[in-house]
Amino acid sequence: MTWIQDYQPAGGLWVSALLAALPIIVLLVSLGVIRFSAHLSAALALVTALGVALLLYRMPAALAFDSAAMGVVFGVWSVAWIAFHAVYFHNVTVATGRFDAIKRVLAGFSEDRRLQALLIAFSFGALLEGVAGGGSPIAITAAMMAALGFPPVKAVVLALLANTAPVAFGGLGNPLIVLGRLTAPIMHLKPDRATELFSAAVGRQVPVLALIIPAFLVVVLAGWKRMLEVWPAVLTAGLAFAAMQFVASNYISASLVDVLAALTAMAALWILTRFWQPATVWRFEGEEAPAAKSLGAAQAERGALYAWMPYIILILAIFLSRIGTIFKNLPVWLDLTKLLHKADWIFAWPGLHNHVVQHPPITAKNAPYAATLTVDFLFSPGTVALLAAVIAGFAMGGRPKLLLTTYRKTLHQMRWALATIFMILAIAFVMNYSGATQTLGLALATTGVVFPLFSAYIGWLGVFLTGSDASTNSLFGPMQVISAQQLNLNPILAGATNTSGGVMGKMISPQNLSIGATAIGQSGKEGSLLRQTFLWSLLLTAVVGVISLLQATILTAMIPSP
Repeated sequence: MTWIQDYQPAGGLWVSALLAALPIIVLLVSLGVIRFSAHLSAALALVTALGVALLLYRMPAALAFDSAAMGVVFGVWSVAWIAFHAVYFHNVTVATGRFDAIKRVLAGFSEDRRLQALLIAFSFGALLEGVAGGGSPIAITAAMMAALGFPPVKAVVLALLANTAPVAFGGLGNPLIVLGRLTAPIMHLKPDRATELFSAAVGRQVPVLALIIPAFLVVVLAGWKRMLEVWPAVLTAGLAFAAMQFVASNYISASLVDVLAALTAMAALWILTRFWQPATVWRFEGEEAPAAKSLGAAQAERGALYAWMPYIILILAIFLSRIGTIFKNLPVWLDLTKLLHKADWIFAWPGLHNHVVQHPPITAKNAPYAATLTVDFLFSPGTVALLAAVIAGFAMGGRPKLLLTTYRKTLHQMRWALATIFMILAIAFVMNYSGATQTLGLALATTGVVFPLFSAYIGWLGVFLTGSDASTNSLFGPMQVISAQQLNLNPILAGATNTSGGVMGKMISPQNLSIGATAIGQSGKEGSLLRQTFLWSLLLTAVVGVISLLQATILTAMIPSP
């Protein structure tokens, strides 16, 4: 049985798009207005998505429910597996007592809460995004700041806002690698070349955001006036990160952009604070200054640098697992990446694979829509994070019983976040295979000359739905490239804008809201987080859109050409 998608089931494109958006509208209203929990809101939106697919798009029931099932399984492996073990990794550092030493080191960096936010949320969060991606930066940095005394909800908001700068190159450049592989045939390029071009293009967009995010972060935390008091640190963090982000994305490798940029920003902040401190230390209202440190305490704090060992193990483990993507032409016995990939399991989803037919303008001609799932058992960042947690746990003196107990507690802690993830991915797959996602994309593509502006919001929509920039590149990347070709625009710009705009949807993605809230013991606060980040998400996406529009019309020399 094959079924052909209909991109205008209600007759007009925009009427069809409005109806196609019903699952998203239900999700937003349930979460942000009615203030239902994330998992209940996701359940209502999933029911709506299935209803739209069956009643509006006339999708066969078997295909609709099959696509939902595939979305759940995709969510289990590609999203939940990573996010869960990132939180587990953090919980192991807490259970073994080493996180207390990390807190002392971070607090010792500066007593000023603004500088702590720049170091932890912006710089260290970017490092975690670069090596692991997924929800790990939000979960870990929010928990760290809350443990240091930041108000819990404020800690998650800061983590969500800061996570915008590095997402495009998260997981060692995975969003760009996915985009390059999917769109290379459309542009008649080799996948590696396409990835290089997209990396360079994104590296000429997001550094602008990286320059302003540190200031934006401090304004949200303490206000405009308090931000101006620490402008040297704000400028140092933003400039160091943005400069290395541009250099690495254009001249080194998409896989190393975030890691190098984050380390550069952390080093720059450390050097700056050796010579400069704000005139007034800013703390939260009612917070007392910490007692003066004794010589013994200061020595203990310097010795506590070994507390970073768990993160060094994590970074090293993921670096080794990706070594083949960073250094080309390695001897077989050194290329651990290829060895890990030998355990990959790739299979066609039964009953769905090639049973849905796409047609122009989504594809160049009528073509069956593949439904394949890759389970990269050993290569997955989730697996690597699990192994790193076990190794670090034993290295920190943990016993098997402690690690198993922590694993069980993490399962209980993450249960509702995991349920939310599964349902959100089910919604995304139902909308994608029914044609609803394509209808929304095509409606935005009719904006013609201002398409680059709306292109950013297409990416934003994808990440809002899936929580992943790599996933939104999978969903919308080919459509963006084909639409740009039809409009006689540079397809590299369209794909890059899909990626850059997508990062702004990360801060309001329900599964990321749920992960962040759960990590600091504030499940049920997702609606509050959404209300505090939604407007910023829209505004920052508009900034990306304006940058893209200028590149398409005036600053065309900024776009790398195929």
